[in-house]
Amino acid sequence: MRPTRSNRRRRSILTASTAALVAALGLVSPPVSAAETAQSPDAFSENTVRQIEALQSIKKNQTAEESKVDSRLLVEHKLRAQRMSASAVPALGSGANVSAAGTVLVDIRGQVSEELLKSLRESGAGIRAVSQRYGSVRAEVPLNAVTAIAGRADVKRVETANEAFTARQLAEPATAVEEKRESKEEKAARIADELKKAIEAKGQVGVAAGPVNSEGDRAHNADTARQQFGVTGVGTKICALSDGIDSLATSQARGELPPGVDVIPGQEGSGNEGTAMLEIIHDLAPNASLGFATAFNSDASFADNIRKLRFDAHCDVIVDDVLYFKESPFQDWIIAQAVNDVTANGALYFSSAGNEGNVADGTSGHWEGDFVDSGKGVGKFAGTAHNFAGAEGNQIFQPISSASSAGVPVTLFWSDPLGRSNNDYDLYLLNAAGNVVDLSQDVQTGTQDAYERVDTPAAGGLGLRLAVVKFSGEGRYLSLSALRGRFSDSPDGLKAYTKPGVTVGHSAARDAFSVAAAPAAKAFPRALEPNDPANPAGPFPAAFGATSKVERFTSDGPRRVFYQADGTPITPGNVSGTGGEVRAKPDITAADGVSTSVTGFTTFYGTSAAAPHAAAIAGLVLSGNPGLPPAEVREALINTAVDILAPGRDNSSGAGVILADKVLAYTGASPQPLVTAGQPTVTPADGGPALDPGDTAKVTLPVTNRGDGTATSTSVVLSSPTPGVTVAPRSKSYGTISPGQTGVNDFTITVPPTQELGVPVVLNARVTFAGSYSPTTSTFSLPVGTPSPVTQNFAYAGAPVAIPDSDPTGVTVPITVSGVGRAAKLTFSVDGATCNTDQTSTTVGINHSYVGDLVGTLTAPSGAKATVFQRNGGSGNNLCQVVFADNAATPFSSVSAANNPFTGTYRPAQPLGGLTVGAAADGTWKFTAVDVAGGDTGSIRAISLHINGFAQPTAAERPASVGKSVGTGPVKPV
Repeated sequence: MRPTRSNRRRRSILTASTAALVAALGLVSPPVSAAETAQSPDAFSENTVRQIEALQSIKKNQTAEESKVDSRLLVEHKLRAQRMSASAVPALGSGANVSAAGTVLVDIRGQVSEELLKSLRESGAGIRAVSQRYGSVRAEVPLNAVTAIAGRADVKRVETANEAFTARQLAEPATAVEEKRESKEEKAARIADELKKAIEAKGQVGVAAGPVNSEGDRAHNADTARQQFGVTGVGTKICALSDGIDSLATSQARGELPPGVDVIPGQEGSGNEGTAMLEIIHDLAPNASLGFATAFNSDASFADNIRKLRFDAHCDVIVDDVLYFKESPFQDWIIAQAVNDVTANGALYFSSAGNEGNVADGTSGHWEGDFVDSGKGVGKFAGTAHNFAGAEGNQIFQPISSASSAGVPVTLFWSDPLGRSNNDYDLYLLNAAGNVVDLSQDVQTGTQDAYERVDTPAAGGLGLRLAVVKFSGEGRYLSLSALRGRFSDSPDGLKAYTKPGVTVGHSAARDAFSVAAAPAAKAFPRALEPNDPANPAGPFPAAFGATSKVERFTSDGPRRVFYQADGTPITPGNVSGTGGEVRAKPDITAADGVSTSVTGFTTFYGTSAAAPHAAAIAGLVLSGNPGLPPAEVREALINTAVDILAPGRDNSSGAGVILADKVLAYTGASPQPLVTAGQPTVTPADGGPALDPGDTAKVTLPVTNRGDGTATSTSVVLSSPTPGVTVAPRSKSYGTISPGQTGVNDFTITVPPTQELGVPVVLNARVTFAGSYSPTTSTFSLPVGTPSPVTQNFAYAGAPVAIPDSDPTGVTVPITVSGVGRAAKLTFSVDGATCNTDQTSTTVGINHSYVGDLVGTLTAPSGAKATVFQRNGGSGNNLCQVVFADNAATPFSSVSAANNPFTGTYRPAQPLGGLTVGAAADGTWKFTAVDVAGGDTGSIRAISLHINGFAQPTAAERPASVGKSVGTGPVKPV
């Protein structure tokens, strides 16, 4: 998927262009003779052998550079270059998803450098995501440039972009959803209209504006648990990863989400599943802080964002609902490794178990087991087919149900370590006539991954079947999964073989919580396949109990893993069905089929909805028992889960469904106070408007209890690391502060006469109180000096520069500042001579055809950064004569497309004042614009910085001596 475009599928990275590819490459089988339709379950027909031989000939004769290219890309390139006859494989679709412009979306694995990125751009590539840590670049590249890119020494492999989907289960068939897809502009207009109505509803008597509450709040007893234990999520930060948060502002305006959701800049994503997940979390843990980052820029970007949420945004609980198809079942790959990193650092991680079905309900498209040699060779080159029947007989095909065969990604893994497979397996998708419909025959010679993948046609098909061929090497343990498809007996006599264990990837990481789904209220409204049994309903308005059932689509475990994350064998010498480590996954079950206010998610089904319920309950646990070790949280969730289905832990529900009151009773929970210092007010004793060198001033320091419990014995120690600054008294008592209340006290500071203008006085406030969150610390910078009334202006002096479309590296322009010294005040402006909405205008400061695609960042010479604007403005065009100032009344986040061209004065996404603290303003400033979505373009043309320095006081203005001011205490309520 290219998640940058709204006219592509958001729940899956499977692209809409697949349908066109089906037609172009003839995936609908041509008429065949009766002889060709005579398929035996234990042998390839002559027709099949001829086609596989033709494909294997490419594999046998490829160059060193071609061996580093995904086989589906390679076959597509040869077909288009007429180096392979299309008649040899008349029903083949390569799965390469070539655009009308001849480009393909790929993941380039290797050593990432500026030189590599420069070379890719010179080849005509558009950069989509870059990960230095995981050595991966996602790029849109010309198909005919792929082999040359692979030939670089710093490139290990060029792969068809690793695709993914969320674990949302559509209440309507996917085809119906596809018909309702909006264009990017239509979506922006709808969201703007919803936001406008939400804002208007606030002022109308009798019009409800939130909350729409998840039925899972009641079904998990979270509502009564909050009352009983007095905990609401205070002190915890719960963060989600999914597709996007398009309607975040709308949900906030409706009162469904709080202000201040911490979104990683540039990682807002596209879609609304993230918004719906955040609403669920907020319903159960209403006073937890929230954060978000998209998982859909690339697999490596997903891994990077997991780490950012923990190590940059300091999230305590992280939850996602995404599966990338290349995530290995047998070893923790880069996404699972990121999960391991954050759980090792103390975070709790929850992930959807998946909607890939389970053996108990007959909904599975998964088989795993040891390779069994059928003795059936494949053509003149090499290879023997796997026998799925094993001891029962000989069957070399795995049949896919015709009723769930449309657009199904099928993955094959085997038990070799990642990046070190020297056993070569191939995967072929055939139709009933024996024609090859799709293939995956990558080379494995010791440095590649043990992975192959094919896709069923977008329109599905009758009689589709899979064949696994061991091209060379030793027998290994195999995992074959038709993700969201189903293996079922075929009309022509093939038996379907299934095994439990479809839950894979980071959800199955040791310390992650893999979450299955059970309906909270209404039953899932459609049959997964014709003639399926009825779907179960939930207990709402009652709570889950022992008779609750899981959704019939929820994925099962367990998960057998053969390697540690670094590739070390868990059971050296045994990589068969008796080796490795068996992880009991899924871990727990939580609610789906719940209500949110988000358009498209008014009823939210799937393990996508279950995982945030579990994460929110974990947030309540931490809120009521701060610092509880992750192992004890796991113990509580597992040991208190209500056993459902078969007695004891089972493959579909794990330990059972969790109930918030039981978990909190197990861990012990009590309402915790959380007292923090607020921004101090400074009053110089000489009556002047500013704190100057030599001044003595009263500092009024408020502290607020934002917790659930009453804060007793509250006191503050105020100190300063700034040389020569004195604080008196050092500490003061604030007494008892009730939840939601603020107390104030006065302190006195004295600034030395030698204090340099513009060098702030730093104050550290340490607040102690009776409670687990004690102490809290806050740091404040008090400006020293009177701001100069003279504003100095510094403009970008270069030519207009294009903002690269959908490129995370963006473009940066410099602004040189000199002669200011330290800055007292800073504003940033996007200029322009004449403002208009012409997207090609040369008279505006930034011309762009979709301002909502842009993230603007200002970087000071010190390296400090502030996000100026962050994907605001929707489909509106152009920024012109707009000033970003910290004291502006209106945030730029409030604008909509109707406000274009964007002019006026706005508050930036992050304060600009912090860019000047403690450092001179002189030097080179940088403004970076990043376009995070595809299809729209623009340029930076005219931008400026406006800086006020400090006024130099005259000798007469310097105080000779000032008496001390003593504040009252112990506390003044506000």
